[in-house]
Amino acid sequence: MTVKQISIFLENKPGTMGELTAVLSQNKIDMRALSLAEASDFGIARLIVDDVYNAVTVLKEAGYVCSITKVLAVGIPDEPGALATLISHLGENGVNIEYIYAFSITKKNLAYMIFRVKDNEKATQILSKQGYQLACQEDLVKW
Repeated sequence: MTVKQISIFLENKPGTMGELTAVLSQNKIDMRALSLAEASDFGIARLIVDDVYNAVTVLKEAGYVCSITKVLAVGIPDEPGALATLISHLGENGVNIEYIYAFSITKKNLAYMIFRVKDNEKATQILSKQGYQLACQEDLVKW
């Protein structure tokens, strides 16, 4: 069970994120999560959105270079230590985490985290067995 993340390559200069978010806003694309990583000359914006197809279409039409990656969206209890417990389950089972970021929804006192791992299927099995709630792409449209 995965969600689709859009990675967008951006020039590292003032106004770039404003231009990107304006394109999304003008096309009624609702962001669920955002992560921005930078290097000296460029950045990578990672987005979780409600309508991936429409987002990628309008971004490419606007001249952005982007790609889609499947990631995990995992609901964890919104309490101290919950993330540490989840991460330990993955590590104990040989799943390496490449990166993590969070997003917020109001749903049963859960915090949702995005995980990029090498083996989504293995991580899904491990986390489901431990009782974690994983979201799918269709869930993002409903929220």
